[in-house]
Amino acid sequence: MSEIETLLDIMAALRDPQRGCPWDRAQTYASIAPHTIEEAYEVADAIERGDMDELRDELGDLLFQVVFYCELAREQQRFDFAAVAGGLADKMLRRHPHVFGSAPSPGLQAQTAAWEAIKAGERSGAGNGPLDGIPRALPALTRSAKLIKRGAAAGLPAPDRASAQSLAGAALAGLDAAQPEARERALGQALFALCALARAVDVDPEQALRSENRRYEMAIRAAAGLAGGAGGD
Repeated sequence: MSEIETLLDIMAALRDPQRGCPWDRAQTYASIAPHTIEEAYEVADAIERGDMDELRDELGDLLFQVVFYCELAREQQRFDFAAVAGGLADKMLRRHPHVFGSAPSPGLQAQTAAWEAIKAGERSGAGNGPLDGIPRALPALTRSAKLIKRGAAAGLPAPDRASAQSLAGAALAGLDAAQPEARERALGQALFALCALARAVDVDPEQALRSENRRYEMAIRAAAGLAGGAGGD
């Protein structure tokens, strides 16, 4: 028996109506979703810290979320883990014709454009809307970046570096003059313009802020250490 089969059997046992775990039996798609988001962030945190042992454990926790959803769906006779894995395999084959088909191998930029074109075709072919695949639960910076990218694909003008900087500056200037009830809108416009600027300079805004947060965390720890040392003298 493979490791994944063992894991699927464990999940089924946890959900067993007679002998399973009361907590696992009580869960639903909605109740598990917050845990899935938390586990994804813990994976990202392990990667940022370069802790490979922790990454292995966190990837296991994230995989367990997938197994949990699949077990719920299997119980409802909707789909199972094999269907999820098979659908993913089909998608990867479809989206990489240069690897698994006869299409020529493009460069990195051309491949990125081709990838987006294939995904757009899939959304269109399935009758999906222009915003499908952009979850509302994403962090606001990440969602803004995706919205700007999707807007450009839909024909909205994407600001270049100069215009994005100008928009951000104008929004910040407007913040100074804004009435209290209008400050949230002005700051939101400035942040959105900065996301557009991040796209123009090919920077992930979420990652950029996470990196700056880490630097500020180090400054806090250093300041706290200095304060503790001063207080002990």
